[in-house]
Amino acid sequence: MMPATPPTVRVVLAEDHDLVRAGIRALLTSIPGVQVLADVSDGQELLSVLETVEVDVAITDLAMPGMDGMTAIGLIRQRFPKVRVLVLSMQDSVETIKRAVACGAAGYLRKNAQDFELAAALHSLVASGSYFEGGIARRLLEPAEPGVRDLLTERQVEILTLLASGKASKEIAFELGLSSKTVDVHRSRIMERLGLNDVASLTLYAVRQGLVQV
Repeated sequence: MMPATPPTVRVVLAEDHDLVRAGIRALLTSIPGVQVLADVSDGQELLSVLETVEVDVAITDLAMPGMDGMTAIGLIRQRFPKVRVLVLSMQDSVETIKRAVACGAAGYLRKNAQDFELAAALHSLVASGSYFEGGIARRLLEPAEPGVRDLLTERQVEILTLLASGKASKEIAFELGLSSKTVDVHRSRIMERLGLNDVASLTLYAVRQGLVQV
Protein backbone atom coordinates (compact mmCIF):
# COMPACT_ATOMS: atom_id res chain seq x y z
CA MET A 1 0.00 0.00 0.00
CA MET A 2 1.42 3.38 -1.01
CA PRO A 3 1.89 5.88 1.84
CA ALA A 4 -0.54 8.79 1.82
CA THR A 5 0.79 11.96 0.21
CA PRO A 6 0.86 14.83 2.70
CA PRO A 7 -1.48 17.69 1.79
CA THR A 8 0.03 20.77 0.15
CA VAL A 9 0.75 23.60 2.58
CA ARG A 10 0.06 26.91 0.87
CA VAL A 11 2.41 29.59 2.16
CA VAL A 12 2.92 33.35 1.86
CA LEU A 13 6.17 34.91 3.11
CA ALA A 14 6.67 38.48 4.43
CA GLU A 15 10.30 39.60 4.89
CA ASP A 16 11.68 43.06 4.10
CA HIS A 17 15.30 42.13 3.30
CA ASP A 18 15.46 41.01 -0.34
CA LEU A 19 18.37 38.56 0.00
CA VAL A 20 16.97 37.02 3.18
CA ARG A 21 13.53 36.69 1.57
CA ALA A 22 15.01 35.01 -1.50
CA GLY A 23 16.92 32.56 0.68
CA ILE A 24 13.87 31.67 2.77
CA ARG A 25 11.75 31.25 -0.34
CA ALA A 26 14.34 28.91 -1.86
CA LEU A 27 14.33 26.85 1.33
CA LEU A 28 10.53 26.73 1.38
CA THR A 29 10.31 25.55 -2.22
CA SER A 30 12.69 22.69 -1.40
CA ILE A 31 10.32 21.32 1.25
CA PRO A 32 8.04 18.55 -0.08
CA GLY A 33 4.37 19.44 0.16
CA VAL A 34 4.95 23.21 0.44
CA GLN A 35 3.73 25.68 -2.19
CA VAL A 36 4.89 29.30 -1.94
CA LEU A 37 2.12 31.45 -3.37
CA ALA A 38 3.82 34.82 -2.91
CA ASP A 39 6.59 36.66 -1.08
CA VAL A 40 6.22 40.29 0.01
CA SER A 41 8.20 42.93 1.88
CA ASP A 42 5.81 44.26 4.55
CA GLY A 43 2.62 43.64 6.46
CA GLN A 44 0.37 45.66 4.20
CA GLU A 45 1.44 43.66 1.15
CA LEU A 46 0.90 40.48 3.14
CA LEU A 47 -2.70 41.45 3.91
CA SER A 48 -3.29 42.36 0.27
CA VAL A 49 -2.13 38.90 -0.85
CA LEU A 50 -4.37 37.20 1.69
CA GLU A 51 -7.32 39.04 0.15
CA THR A 52 -6.70 37.34 -3.19
CA VAL A 53 -5.43 33.81 -2.51
CA GLU A 54 -6.29 30.96 -0.14
CA VAL A 55 -3.42 30.46 2.30
CA ASP A 56 -2.73 27.93 5.04
CA VAL A 57 0.30 29.59 6.69
CA ALA A 58 1.56 33.16 6.61
CA ILE A 59 5.23 33.45 7.57
CA THR A 60 6.25 36.91 8.74
CA ASP A 61 9.16 38.80 10.22
CA LEU A 62 8.34 41.31 12.96
CA ALA A 63 10.54 44.32 12.18
CA MET A 64 9.49 45.60 8.76
CA PRO A 65 8.98 49.09 7.32
CA GLY A 66 5.46 50.33 6.75
CA MET A 67 3.15 47.92 8.55
CA ASP A 68 5.23 45.76 10.89
CA GLY A 69 4.69 42.09 11.54
CA MET A 70 3.04 42.52 14.93
CA THR A 71 0.32 44.77 13.49
CA ALA A 72 -0.17 42.43 10.55
CA ILE A 73 -0.59 39.43 12.86
CA GLY A 74 -3.41 41.12 14.73
CA LEU A 75 -5.20 42.05 11.51
CA ILE A 76 -4.76 38.55 10.08
CA ARG A 77 -6.40 37.08 13.18
CA GLN A 78 -9.36 39.44 12.70
CA ARG A 79 -9.78 39.14 8.93
CA PHE A 80 -8.44 35.66 8.13
CA PRO A 81 -8.95 33.49 11.23
CA LYS A 82 -8.22 30.25 9.34
CA VAL A 83 -4.70 31.39 8.39
CA ARG A 84 -1.98 30.22 10.78
CA VAL A 85 0.77 32.79 11.35
CA LEU A 86 4.36 31.65 11.86
CA VAL A 87 6.77 34.32 13.11
CA LEU A 88 10.30 34.01 11.72
CA SER A 89 12.46 36.54 13.54
CA MET A 90 15.77 37.23 15.26
CA GLN A 91 13.90 38.84 18.16
CA ASP A 92 13.59 36.37 21.00
CA SER A 93 12.86 38.32 24.16
CA VAL A 94 10.12 36.82 26.32
CA GLU A 95 8.10 40.02 26.02
CA THR A 96 8.24 39.98 22.20
CA ILE A 97 7.33 36.30 21.90
CA LYS A 98 4.39 36.63 24.30
CA ARG A 99 3.19 39.78 22.55
CA ALA A 100 3.28 38.01 19.17
CA VAL A 101 1.26 35.11 20.59
CA ALA A 102 -1.22 37.53 22.15
CA CYS A 103 -1.63 39.22 18.75
CA GLY A 104 -2.44 35.87 17.16
CA ALA A 105 0.77 34.09 16.15
CA ALA A 106 0.35 30.31 16.17
CA GLY A 107 4.07 29.58 15.87
CA TYR A 108 7.46 31.16 16.45
CA LEU A 109 10.80 30.26 14.92
CA ARG A 110 14.12 32.08 15.20
CA LYS A 111 16.03 32.80 12.01
CA ASN A 112 19.03 30.88 13.34
CA ALA A 113 16.99 27.68 13.69
CA GLN A 114 17.99 24.55 11.79
CA ASP A 115 16.58 24.14 8.26
CA PHE A 116 14.52 21.09 9.17
CA GLU A 117 12.64 23.07 11.81
CA LEU A 118 10.96 25.22 9.17
CA ALA A 119 9.48 22.13 7.53
CA ALA A 120 8.45 20.76 10.94
CA ALA A 121 6.84 24.09 11.85
CA LEU A 122 4.76 24.28 8.67
CA HIS A 123 3.43 20.74 8.84
CA SER A 124 2.77 21.04 12.58
CA LEU A 125 0.85 24.28 12.11
CA VAL A 126 -1.43 22.63 9.57
CA ALA A 127 -1.82 19.40 11.55
CA SER A 128 -2.13 20.68 15.11
CA GLY A 129 -2.50 24.45 14.84
CA SER A 130 0.71 25.53 16.56
CA TYR A 131 4.49 25.17 16.63
CA PHE A 132 7.14 26.62 18.92
CA GLU A 133 10.74 25.50 18.67
CA GLY A 134 12.20 24.11 21.90
CA GLY A 135 14.09 27.24 22.93
CA ILE A 136 11.06 29.43 22.30
CA ALA A 137 8.73 27.08 24.17
CA ARG A 138 10.99 27.26 27.21
CA ARG A 139 11.08 31.05 27.01
CA LEU A 140 7.29 31.18 26.98
CA LEU A 141 7.38 29.57 30.41
CA GLU A 142 9.70 32.27 31.75
CA PRO A 143 8.33 35.41 33.40
CA ALA A 144 8.33 38.32 30.98
CA GLU A 145 11.22 40.73 31.42
CA PRO A 146 10.27 44.40 31.80
CA GLY A 147 9.61 45.99 28.43
CA VAL A 148 11.40 49.10 27.25
CA ARG A 149 8.33 51.22 27.98
CA ASP A 150 8.21 49.88 31.52
CA LEU A 151 11.73 51.15 32.12
CA LEU A 152 11.93 54.38 30.11
CA THR A 153 9.79 57.42 29.44
CA GLU A 154 8.35 57.95 25.97
CA ARG A 155 10.94 60.68 25.33
CA GLN A 156 13.73 58.31 26.38
CA VAL A 157 12.36 55.58 24.09
CA GLU A 158 12.34 58.13 21.26
CA ILE A 159 15.95 59.13 21.94
CA LEU A 160 17.06 55.50 22.34
CA THR A 161 15.52 54.66 18.97
CA LEU A 162 17.35 57.52 17.27
CA LEU A 163 20.65 56.67 18.97
CA ALA A 164 20.33 53.05 17.90
CA SER A 165 19.60 54.26 14.35
CA GLY A 166 23.09 55.80 14.27
CA LYS A 167 22.23 59.44 14.88
CA ALA A 168 24.53 61.70 16.90
CA SER A 169 23.36 63.82 19.82
CA LYS A 170 23.36 67.00 17.72
CA GLU A 171 21.21 65.38 15.03
CA ILE A 172 18.77 64.08 17.63
CA ALA A 173 18.64 67.47 19.33
CA PHE A 174 17.82 69.19 16.04
CA GLU A 175 15.16 66.60 15.11
CA LEU A 176 13.42 66.75 18.50
CA GLY A 177 13.87 70.47 19.16
CA LEU A 178 16.09 69.89 22.21
CA SER A 179 19.55 71.03 23.20
CA SER A 180 22.48 68.66 22.76
CA LYS A 181 23.06 68.82 26.50
CA THR A 182 19.51 67.63 27.17
CA VAL A 183 19.98 64.72 24.79
CA ASP A 184 23.24 63.78 26.52
CA VAL A 185 21.50 63.85 29.91
CA HIS A 186 18.77 61.58 28.58
CA ARG A 187 21.36 59.21 27.11
CA SER A 188 23.15 58.96 30.47
CA ARG A 189 19.87 58.24 32.26
CA ILE A 190 18.90 55.64 29.66
CA MET A 191 22.23 53.84 30.10
CA GLU A 192 21.91 53.99 33.87
CA ARG A 193 18.34 52.69 33.82
CA LEU A 194 19.17 49.83 31.46
CA GLY A 195 22.53 49.01 33.03
CA LEU A 196 24.35 49.50 29.72
CA ASN A 197 27.64 51.30 29.15
CA ASP A 198 27.96 52.15 25.46
CA VAL A 199 26.01 52.92 22.29
CA ALA A 200 26.73 49.46 20.83
CA SER A 201 24.96 47.84 23.80
CA LEU A 202 22.09 50.31 23.50
CA THR A 203 21.75 49.44 19.82
CA LEU A 204 21.63 45.71 20.52
CA TYR A 205 19.02 46.29 23.22
CA ALA A 206 16.92 48.42 20.84
CA VAL A 207 17.06 45.67 18.21
CA ARG A 208 15.96 43.02 20.71
CA GLN A 209 13.07 45.26 21.78
CA GLY A 210 12.00 45.79 18.18
CA LEU A 211 12.69 49.55 18.16
CA VAL A 212 15.03 49.40 15.16
CA GLN A 213 15.64 46.97 12.31
CA VAL A 214 18.85 45.16 11.41
